Amino acid sequence: MMTKMKVGLQLYTLRDELERDFEQTLQRVAELGYEGVEFAGYYGYGPEQLRELMDRLSLKTVSTHVNVNRLRHHLDEELAMSAALGNLFAVCPGIAASERMPLPEAAAFFEACGERFAEQGITFGFHNHWIEFTETHEGDRWFDAFFGLISPDYLKSELDVCWVAHGGCDPVEYIRKYAGRVPLIHLKDMRKSPAGEVETVELGRGDMDLPAVLEAAEAAGTEWLIVEQDDCAGPALESVRISREWLRERGY
Repeated sequence: MMTKMKVGLQLYTLRDELERDFEQTLQRVAELGYEGVEFAGYYGYGPEQLRELMDRLSLKTVSTHVNVNRLRHHLDEELAMSAALGNLFAVCPGIAASERMPLPEAAAFFEACGERFAEQGITFGFHNHWIEFTETHEGDRWFDAFFGLISPDYLKSELDVCWVAHGGCDPVEYIRKYAGRVPLIHLKDMRKSPAGEVETVELGRGDMDLPAVLEAAEAAGTEWLIVEQDDCAGPALESVRISREWLRERGY
């Protein structure tokens, strides 16, 4: 029997609200029915403060986004922070242009980081954007070549389905292709402007076939659906409420 996927929120969605009132915003996230969160910065809070707050709100710290610079120069600090928070995962949010390296070098670097996190019982992951699906390496999409060089024991995918689609690929196909290696899904909806620009919207209000994504994710063994909306046209807390309700109506 498959374990029911849990619902978390990438806190980047609420970055402005968190700056204004960190604790009240997290309390509202819990009240809306999110079971966990993924951090993208700690807003000046230390691990003990955060752990106490998260425990009080009954929110799980699912993951933290850790960029390449932090992985390269402050890995021990990030390992300690993730362990103190009780993170299940630590995820690199992508490779910035200033941090790009040859693919074999990138693969070796990420595998080494994954080994270090695994020693702490934390699963290391990589979050994609669209460029990993538009660029190629020796005839393969960059994403496939990259993951093909790294042991599944040391790198999992946090598949952002919106960016897979924007990169010209089918997210359902990729979830199936990497079944067992996609414990986290960034669940995101979008519309495209006539000029091809992406507008992120609340779940169910865009052009993504999200029911098919959910079905594929269940079958692939995904553990957490992480809601993210990069930009919200209205109040961000209202957007995350709408998205949470959309998932609740579908049994999550």
